[in-house]
Amino acid sequence: MPDTSRFGIARFPQILRPQRNAKKNTGLEPRATYNPAAMRIHPLDLGIVVAYLLAITALGVHFRRGQQDVKDYFLGGRTAPWWALAFSIVATETSTLTIIGTPAIAYGGNLTFLQLVFGYLIGRVLIVFLLLPGYFRGEFFTAYALIEKRFGERMRAVAASTFLITRAIAEGVRVSAIALVVSVVLGTSEKLAVVIVIALTVLYTFEGGMKAVIWTDVAQLMLYLTGSAVTFFVLMHRIPGGWSEVTQVSALAGHKLQIFDFSWNLATKYTFWSGLIGGAFLTMATHGTDQIIVQRLLAARNERDSRRALLASGAIVLIQFTVFLLIGVLLFVFAQHAPLLAPGERTDRILPLFLVREMPAGLAGLLLASIIAVAMSNASGSLNSLAASSVLDFAKLRGQSADPARFLRLSRGMTLAWGLVLMGFGLVKWGPLLETGLTVASIPYGSLLGLFLLGTFDHGANARGALAGMIAGLVTILCIFRFTNVAYTWYFMIGAIVTFAAGAVASRIGEAGSQAQAIDA
Repeated sequence: MPDTSRFGIARFPQILRPQRNAKKNTGLEPRATYNPAAMRIHPLDLGIVVAYLLAITALGVHFRRGQQDVKDYFLGGRTAPWWALAFSIVATETSTLTIIGTPAIAYGGNLTFLQLVFGYLIGRVLIVFLLLPGYFRGEFFTAYALIEKRFGERMRAVAASTFLITRAIAEGVRVSAIALVVSVVLGTSEKLAVVIVIALTVLYTFEGGMKAVIWTDVAQLMLYLTGSAVTFFVLMHRIPGGWSEVTQVSALAGHKLQIFDFSWNLATKYTFWSGLIGGAFLTMATHGTDQIIVQRLLAARNERDSRRALLASGAIVLIQFTVFLLIGVLLFVFAQHAPLLAPGERTDRILPLFLVREMPAGLAGLLLASIIAVAMSNASGSLNSLAASSVLDFAKLRGQSADPARFLRLSRGMTLAWGLVLMGFGLVKWGPLLETGLTVASIPYGSLLGLFLLGTFDHGANARGALAGMIAGLVTILCIFRFTNVAYTWYFMIGAIVTFAAGAVASRIGEAGSQAQAIDA
């Protein structure tokens, strides 16, 4: 339960009105203490969740038919329409971290996280003009093939390794979020929950490839958006006084409906400037250089469809983050009447607990299935992208592509191997889930973005300078992370700028040295 004592009890007259009135008007039962037994899921809800897990797995396996080579397995044969790719992009970037972590941020804070989403929109526009054209100037299957074209095979392997390590760790944080939700739903340990969901996800990704990923993403997106809207309206109905109560409690609790913060404090995570600038660089890195999103852009029929899919996904993301954050505020107000969290319990559990304990039977199962849908969608996309980068970005494995059938078997085997890796990372205990996931990605991805920008805009840059720039950018961010309190939202921009500048300088120093040696000789 939130610590309301710091606001002063006298400041919450609406919250502390007699509970019997709340019960009479809304059916809301007062809870002064935390009751673990109340977390048990209704058998009907459990049946819905299990049925969903089996149905989505069967749908994914269905797409095994017709696969002949890695183009089919990793790009879905480039047959998906742009709107399906837009849905898939949103489903991929919207993990369980987002669904349970975003309301938790608003529950414990306010709506200022939305400023970061405004930067997401700007970043997408910049990708369309700066990076996307390069991906369609050749027959590319991964983002890092573009790096090989510019800087050679070794830098392609460096860029791919950066993606593989970062994505595996970040996805491990997301898998941990899967465990949290499923353990609440099924009443199992978090370890068993990880095994169940990842095993099913590996099964349909292993069998169906990218086509299965895209179309299960579409189904899962529709399910969780519907579930989120239902949760919002149910909360509004259950709060005594409705929206007027929400606004009054939010104001007394410290402006929980605040969206904008125009301060220039670099230690503040969510300000207008860190959101607009940092969010734009974040999106350019995650959507312009991360194989998990670029693979979807490359799966489009042509550059025009790819552009439409990316821009359309931005509009969907803005709507969904607004809903998620408002749900967090509504949960805070609801919890003043009916406490949900035990003292000291992590706020990431607030939404799953509300769904299990407060939603009507049947509806709760649908909503919980929608959260698990996001988890499986994100994990399946990561598995397919990790496998694609592993077999396509390293020369030793790429050399086996002469036999399409053998290469396809290798790709499926790599999917299975990465499934085991993600399962292992999912068993690690992480901190606050959403921010931990973003922080993990922010440390190396700025350098990766700087590498792509260097290759795109500096025609004098060479492979040696590019590598030096990436190292300089990574070291800079690690030092900032370790020794300063600068917010992670600035890491992408700083890493990209340092990598670009250091790479440009190192390229010219190395070139000047080589010319001097040639003259001496």
